[in-house]
Amino acid sequence: MKMVILGRDGVINAYSNSFVKSPAEWHPIKGSLQAIANLNQAGYQVVIATNQSGLARGLFDIDTLNAIHRKLYDELDRVGGHLDGIFFCPHRPSDNCNCRKPRPGMMKQVARRFHVDLASTPVIGDSIQDLNAAQTAGARPMLVLTGRGETTCQRLSPDTTIPQFTDLAQAARHILTEARRRP
Repeated sequence: MKMVILGRDGVINAYSNSFVKSPAEWHPIKGSLQAIANLNQAGYQVVIATNQSGLARGLFDIDTLNAIHRKLYDELDRVGGHLDGIFFCPHRPSDNCNCRKPRPGMMKQVARRFHVDLASTPVIGDSIQDLNAAQTAGARPMLVLTGRGETTCQRLSPDTTIPQFTDLAQAARHILTEARRRP
């Protein structure tokens, strides 16, 4: 099974330091929805793994989070794309849970639910937390320079082997080109 795991804020939609707290605040990054649709059309399952501590902080409730995700699903449907799942951690950083990135809990949940080998699964994110969660889980981290990506890039070691892409659209094209090259 071919799968790609994506961060949400800063990868698919615009990142906000004050959290995306309503459907009205959720705005897709140009090309990101079509990138997901392109992956789907090439036979990839696409899931999101996202930290959503705004729930524990009381900034929004589960119904609002579901409404934000409903908007995401609706926008994806308009371009012929879909998600196979959304995994989220509702905890604060101080809760010390295993599901909050940079820990690997969400990645491992995805692997168990979908019976995928994380070693062959790209995880596309814009933060150190995304990259560390992917590496710790044994997945293939990829960095996009949208959202917090440029800041994250500056924090990486100069000899990093983590692939970097302008945005999700470029990362998806890379994944699809790489797949065509395999026998």
